[in-house]
Amino acid sequence: MDDLTTRILDSLGAGVPVLLLHFLTTLVLLAAGVLIYMAVTPFRERELIGEGNVAAGIMTLGIFLGIAIPLAATLATSAVWLDIVLWGTIGVVLQIGTFLVATLLVPGLRHMIERGNPAAALAMVGIQLAVALLNAGAMSG
Repeated sequence: MDDLTTRILDSLGAGVPVLLLHFLTTLVLLAAGVLIYMAVTPFRERELIGEGNVAAGIMTLGIFLGIAIPLAATLATSAVWLDIVLWGTIGVVLQIGTFLVATLLVPGLRHMIERGNPAAALAMVGIQLAVALLNAGAMSG
């Protein structure tokens, strides 16, 4: 093998395990964040989605994206595993806090989502995504 091929293979050999560790760590943080988020929401998203409730589906989309955006920023800007864990956890906590504060701003959210009100779900997702983008920007800046 020539020198370039050897260097590329060595780089891959060193880089792929780190990539997998960081990616899997971020997936675990995403799953944990979504599960905690769903535990603190006053409605049962999975059950409502099973019943065809579009608003619950929209809320779940917002949950995943709202948590994934700051995690992606952490993953993109951190080279150290512990850094990803710490900042990723902070990002998840901030997103859950966003939901809790937003529910104070949108009284009756639970009943609107349970009745399938997509306007209420979209408003909440807008709040979640706006804060997620600011969260990600703050982490990467």
